[in-house]
Amino acid sequence: MTKDYSDIINLPHKTPTKHPRMSRENRASQFAPFAALVGYDQVLTETRRLTDDQILLSDDAIEEINEKLKKIEKDISSHPLTEITHFEKDSKKQGGEYTKTTKKIKKIDTIEQKIIFDDNTFVLIPNIIDINLISPNE
Repeated sequence: MTKDYSDIINLPHKTPTKHPRMSRENRASQFAPFAALVGYDQVLTETRRLTDDQILLSDDAIEEINEKLKKIEKDISSHPLTEITHFEKDSKKQGGEYTKTTKKIKKIDTIEQKIIFDDNTFVLIPNIIDINLISPNE
C-alpha cells in the first residue's frame, strides 16, 4: 500500500508564531564541522612555520664586526644610529630568524656581550652578522 500524500502536499507550511525564524547562516552553522581536538589547528600551523638555522661566521667576518664595534665605541657618546642584522632565537621551536634593527646605540657591554640601544632593548653580539653605521650624529 503506497500513499501519494496528495491530501497534504499543497498545504501551506506552518511558521512559528512565538519564535522568529532562524537565519540561513545560523542554521548552516549548526551543521559546521565539530572541532573535536581544540588547538590542533594551531599546532599544525606552528609545525608548518619555518625557522632559519643560525649562521656560523668565519674568523674574518667576526674580526670585521669587532672592528666596526670598536669604531662605534669610540663615538658612543653621540649615540650613533646603526643598522644591525642579527639572529633572534625562536621561543617556541629550534632555530629562529634574521632581522634588521635600526636604532641608536647607548652602550656596548663587552662583559655581557651585548649592544644596548637607547630604548634599553639589546642585541647579543655573538648573534650579529652585519653592522652598518648609518650616521654618527643623528
